[in-house]
Amino acid sequence: MERTAARPGAVLAVLSVAAFMASLDLFIVNVAFDEIGKDFDGVSLSDLSWVLNGYAIVYAALLVPLGRLADRFGRKQGFLLGLAVFTAASLACALATGPWLLVGFRTLQAAGAALLTPTSLGLLVNATPPAGRVRAVRIWAATGALAAAVGPAVGGVLVEASWRWVFLVNLPIGIAAFAVAVRIVPRSRDEQVGRIPDLVGAAVLALSIGTLSLALVKAPDWGWGSTATLTSLAVSVLGAAVFAWRSLHHPLPVVEPALLKVRAFAWSNATSLLFSIAFAANLLVAILWMQQVWGYSAIRTGLAIAPGPLMVPIFAAVAQSIAHRVPVGRIAALGCVLVACGSLLVLTSVGPEPQYVTEMLPGWLIGGIGVGFALPTILSAATSDLPADRSATGSAVVNMSRQLGTVLGVSILVALVGKPIGYVAAHDAFQRVWLAVAVSAVLAAVAAIGMTPRSTRAPEPLPSAAFEAA
Repeated sequence: MERTAARPGAVLAVLSVAAFMASLDLFIVNVAFDEIGKDFDGVSLSDLSWVLNGYAIVYAALLVPLGRLADRFGRKQGFLLGLAVFTAASLACALATGPWLLVGFRTLQAAGAALLTPTSLGLLVNATPPAGRVRAVRIWAATGALAAAVGPAVGGVLVEASWRWVFLVNLPIGIAAFAVAVRIVPRSRDEQVGRIPDLVGAAVLALSIGTLSLALVKAPDWGWGSTATLTSLAVSVLGAAVFAWRSLHHPLPVVEPALLKVRAFAWSNATSLLFSIAFAANLLVAILWMQQVWGYSAIRTGLAIAPGPLMVPIFAAVAQSIAHRVPVGRIAALGCVLVACGSLLVLTSVGPEPQYVTEMLPGWLIGGIGVGFALPTILSAATSDLPADRSATGSAVVNMSRQLGTVLGVSILVALVGKPIGYVAAHDAFQRVWLAVAVSAVLAAVAAIGMTPRSTRAPEPLPSAAFEAA
């Protein structure tokens, strides 16, 4: 493997900026959701949901295989290609003249993000001297929390001009990052990767999740017992079965079965999936309530959303400080329970007139504290018991689970909200979503109990040879 340690600080900066850009896009698009719907007249919530779900599905399906392809053929080339695709697709999104063009360009944007995210981490580890590697990775990872904190406010400001600016803002950042990366980021590749990853399996996974999402968001229109809904569900189940079969038989599957035999990793993925359902639905339902029921502008919504994400880095630090005394499964479970409590508090508080400080803010802050305890803990615990040469793959898989949870969370929201007419029907519909958020968060708390790493109870993690044998 090629190693170059030149300018590690500058390399960290440019790779972190690129990762920040990919993370920021999720949060600012959520704030722009309502304005996009208004601009494309007659677009239903179920159709508009694909602006979020199309991105998450493609990102989840391609994250692992594209990362492995870049490991084999060259991480720098992969990073630059991913950054170029993401930036060009952002411009195309801004110029989209219809909702389905926007969805198509969003999926292209997701493919770029799925390539630049794992390659940026691989390049960072390769370019950083061993003594500073842990610190560099933490800074890189913290960009996601920073994007969550500033994204809603930034999105609100941009949407005041036009929702198209939430995509145009990526252009100067992407072009500058590309120009600097070409000059200073060293090349690297993994000489041990000799096989092509299971791209067919990734496509089958995307099809399975896509048809499940289609069934959920269209069932209110089609009918839950309709042929179209049942056919979509059947295709989803069949796709999941084919994906499982390929995972067992392909030499380089999207998800290695041996990874799921590691208790902490398996439970962390289950927790990540369930928690992300709650997180995605909770974020979008709060935005839609403030914009569609309370009549908030985009900038006011962004500022109202911001206090919750601002709690995340603070309480992530608290969680890290107590992790040596409290099992991480309990810390994550506490965070999930707090998210459920925050959702229930909002559910029982909000009314037709905007009373943000008394009705929305308390529950939103409690939920933000819960995310700070839960999310970083879930991600760090997932790879604790994995061999060093599987940690990057393990991290990619748990992030894939997050994206799948996001798809399900948005789809469940659309299915539960439907097309309410009048305040009473809207209030009932939104209450169902907040209740579903609480239920999913509680289930995540139960799953979190099982994710405490084995390494906290035994001196040695599972050997790498166990994965090679599988």
